[in-house]
Amino acid sequence: MKCLGCFLGFFLFAQLTQASDRPNIILCMSDDQGWGDVGYNGHPHLKTPNLDQMAAEGITFTRFYSAAAMCSPTRASCYTGRHPYRFGVTFAMKGMLEPSEIPITRVLKEQGYTTGHFGKWHLGTLSRKQGDQNRWGAYAKDPERYYCPPWERDVDVCFVTESKVPTWDPLLDPGPIKSNGEIDPAPTSKPYGNEYFTGPNTTVTENTLGDDSRVIMDRVIPFIRQAVAAKQPFFAVVWFHAPHSPVVGGAKYREMYSGQPEPAQHYYACLTAMDEQLGRLRSELDGLGVAKDTMLWFCSDNGPARQGSPRHVGSAKHLRGYKLSIHEGGIRVPGLLVWPDKLQQPRKIDAPCSTLDYFPTILDVLGIDLPDDRLYDGISLLPLLIGEQDRREQALGFLNRDGQEAVWMEQRYKLIATAKKQELYDLLADPGETQNLAELQPQVTTRMHAELLKWKRGVMEDLAGVP
Repeated sequence: MKCLGCFLGFFLFAQLTQASDRPNIILCMSDDQGWGDVGYNGHPHLKTPNLDQMAAEGITFTRFYSAAAMCSPTRASCYTGRHPYRFGVTFAMKGMLEPSEIPITRVLKEQGYTTGHFGKWHLGTLSRKQGDQNRWGAYAKDPERYYCPPWERDVDVCFVTESKVPTWDPLLDPGPIKSNGEIDPAPTSKPYGNEYFTGPNTTVTENTLGDDSRVIMDRVIPFIRQAVAAKQPFFAVVWFHAPHSPVVGGAKYREMYSGQPEPAQHYYACLTAMDEQLGRLRSELDGLGVAKDTMLWFCSDNGPARQGSPRHVGSAKHLRGYKLSIHEGGIRVPGLLVWPDKLQQPRKIDAPCSTLDYFPTILDVLGIDLPDDRLYDGISLLPLLIGEQDRREQALGFLNRDGQEAVWMEQRYKLIATAKKQELYDLLADPGETQNLAELQPQVTTRMHAELLKWKRGVMEDLAGVP
């Protein structure tokens, strides 16, 4: 009966794709939102009704992973389907979307899509000038070398910042926020230091006050309307800044959490404001008549920032670790997909899935083979989405801290390897990673470590070849 069900699921999908083989695609991402920072995962206070509705209607990935424990590398994986270390994106503001990579935007433009990127970029500098952005690290030292704006990576329409901005009045410095987050900063008209770019040497300041997620969505919706009017399939990347620092909540949204401490008011407020814009996006898609044939994905770029940072009260719930940690709390994130025409029944997928899988999945949906001149670390999730499979057949690899920490993850087991020790966890029985089984399961540990070293060696060889 299971085989028959799989066959019927595949047959149904094949029949549906005959009617529309170029779905619209939207990749939404929050910034530093923990696995527990959603209502549908049981948060006791945070209100995320639109994310909850997506979970109720579509696919909920109970084990969705950012490709890295931090921002830029994860974002690089979304565009390429390859581990970001392979092309030098190993840390925030370190590396870029190298010209030698094949971005998903290029593939989709060749299929007739119009492409747009809105919100955070973080995959290279937007200006060649020294010091004209709120930069640090490699980007500050050599903005010319890392000049890599989306308009030079097959993106038709842009409204992007190079990195972080405040979650309220994004172009203005909110003033000092104390480490405990308990005192409102005084209003200021001083520029924050990052700008919204729409093209080469072109920045925008109008309509940038208030909620940053709303500011972003105000640019997404006209892009979608224009594509629909032109009867052209569209690909939109919408990378919100919330709830990354500086965390500033608007009064309207803070009032919803008036019974919470001030840091929590701000944190919850900016997430609820972002959630509101996701609802606005879905309503717009419905009104334009394209909601059913739009793949709308959502995830976070990594786990929550460590509690104790200004106004960061993010939750990984029962998972161990925070942002920058290779433990589950740093890499397991909220993950959702709605695609009403093709995935009509809500359900949960418990297999490990990743931002690395976006690229292969989209190409599989379009009937396009992966390029054969390079290695891909992601896989197509289509067999999981249509119920043909219920487990991931290819392991997931993670690298952290310049490769000093490495992870090899299967359906059941997760191996963490450092220079000093190995840790093995049974994630099905122990998702909180409380019991190290490395010595109790030596055969599993040895096998997985050998596989990890082989994969890591290939990745680091690619990294060594980056200019």
